[in-house]
Amino acid sequence: MEETLIINWVYVILLLLVGTWTYHRKALDLWGSLSMVVMGVIIIFSAGVNWLFLILLFLILSLFVTKYQKSYKKQLGIYEGKRTAKNVISNGVVAFAMAAFGGVAFGGYYLSFVGGFIGSIATATADTMASEIGILQEPRLITTMKKVAPGTDGAISTLGTAVGIIGAGIIGIAAYLLGIMSDPFLSLKIAIISGTIGCFMDSILGAVLERRNFLNNEHVNLLATITGAIIGIISTIH
Repeated sequence: MEETLIINWVYVILLLLVGTWTYHRKALDLWGSLSMVVMGVIIIFSAGVNWLFLILLFLILSLFVTKYQKSYKKQLGIYEGKRTAKNVISNGVVAFAMAAFGGVAFGGYYLSFVGGFIGSIATATADTMASEIGILQEPRLITTMKKVAPGTDGAISTLGTAVGIIGAGIIGIAAYLLGIMSDPFLSLKIAIISGTIGCFMDSILGAVLERRNFLNNEHVNLLATITGAIIGIISTIH
């Protein structure tokens, strides 16, 4: 027990270093880095470090795709660059809740929280990768299928959709390799189905509500990850 506690504190120190790195690299602002560290520490002591690793995988993938074609995105005026606490919380709070409760859940409830956890992260990953890579292809508005400018709220593309599904699949595979889900096929199914549906939900909300200023980007991200979590929970029922 004491050895486990020591190991956990080592991971906390490493998490602090990651938080410092993301701040100095201007990937996250100060409050964004602090939010990530606080949620990460709670996950380490409630669910375990492997659950945190899955969230960090999402962070790494999102940082990579955000920097991809940076100059082109700047020309279009849609380069996000530094992300804030609002971005961290809207994309990660659902996964954080699933991990925190999953760490103390018993029996059949545990699998449901695992499914919700994977589903929410798969959604955040799919949406981020689809948005950041999909702009390289002329998109269409999801509600009308009319061509729109890259970066338009609710826009989708074949490239973005494909990349989003791949991103969700990566989360599913990683969840199995990290021992979060024991069944590789169930893990992959949960991630791909939840991530794809959650990503499309993000686009629908963006087209219908965000474009009309009823919701902002953080609201849409939060609702999309909630959708992914719900689908993930449902997908564990078999």
